Amino acid sequence: MPSLQDQLLKAGLADEKKAKAVKNEKRKQRKQQPKGTVEVSESELRARQAREEKAEKDRQLNLARQKEADRKAIQAQIRQLINANRLDRAGGETAYQFVHDRKIKKLFVTDTMADQLARGRLAIVLLNDSYEVVAEGVARKIMERDESAVIALHERKADDQGDDDPYAGYEIPDDLMW
Repeated sequence: MPSLQDQLLKAGLADEKKAKAVKNEKRKQRKQQPKGTVEVSESELRARQAREEKAEKDRQLNLARQKEADRKAIQAQIRQLINANRLDRAGGETAYQFVHDRKIKKLFVTDTMADQLARGRLAIVLLNDSYEVVAEGVARKIMERDESAVIALHERKADDQGDDDPYAGYEIPDDLMW
């Protein structure tokens, strides 16, 4: 089956020069077109957009899962710190009162614990809906992870050296001249 061009040449309606010129022009146009350009259909655009939306949704879901895993890890660290460092309150007869969630709570501790709680050397922390007493350093570590876990921690005063101050019994005179 001869092409249309061949049929036109046989019939004498076209000459060979024009046929070659048209052939060369078509070849040049084909070569000038970039090879990677393909018409993108509407369905392909919608499919690509759906994939991008799904990828963004998956990223958000993974981010939420990661945050939840981090929160659980922090809670586990706090639980471990409290369980390892809580002080024994057995035999405590002194009621120490503190505020939690705008309610006054009462915790029975020893006399020395009550004094140290008031001075800021001990702190009250919340563990599984129960209150525990821990040292100030442990309470500060817990506060770094979650401030809401520490219920009562008083600030130490600058002049409070504590019981281990070797010069506690010696007063410094005001009229001392050097």
